[in-house]
Amino acid sequence: MKFLPPWMTNKYLLASIFFLVWLLFFDHNDLALQYKRNRELGELKEKAGWHREKIKETRKEVDALRVNASSMEKVAREKYMMKKDNEDLFVIEEK
Repeated sequence: MKFLPPWMTNKYLLASIFFLVWLLFFDHNDLALQYKRNRELGELKEKAGWHREKIKETRKEVDALRVNASSMEKVAREKYMMKKDNEDLFVIEEK
């Protein structure tokens, strides 16, 4: 063993290097998986923020509907294409 450098004969250093390589590449929670999970977490946080904004908008709409009857009629006409008995409804679609 005289042809090996002294650091390669240190069993603690070799065990530590083996342990680090095992954790980084071969373990169930390796680096690639951690990176993927971190990226997915960021995407989920973005989606959660988007959903929170939609919830706020929807709550504002519901509050407006509870307070004002004319806003309820407006929503019924615009979103659900409802009409009065003596009216004709024309739908114009944009391409």
